[in-house]
Amino acid sequence: MSFNILALALDIAVGAVSLAIALCAWRLMRGPHVTDRVLAIDTLYINAAALVVLLGIRLRTPILFEAALIIAMLGFASTVALARYLTRGDVIE
Repeated sequence: MSFNILALALDIAVGAVSLAIALCAWRLMRGPHVTDRVLAIDTLYINAAALVVLLGIRLRTPILFEAALIIAMLGFASTVALARYLTRGDVIE
């Protein structure tokens, strides 16, 4: 009987990140202020990138690492655009 500690650790990490995504989605829907919702969206992008990286390690496929990089870049750009829109009222000057 073989015990693979890496597979167990990855399964636990995927479960923890999935729980974090669920809690961020709850904060996104129930957030009392707009700033709470913006922070929830930003955290969702980070958690989604982490989940994709964990699945890439688990499935041993390098293409998911590039997908995580794209998610991170789009998440950063959209958070900056949303923050500018909320503070100034427009995205492009």
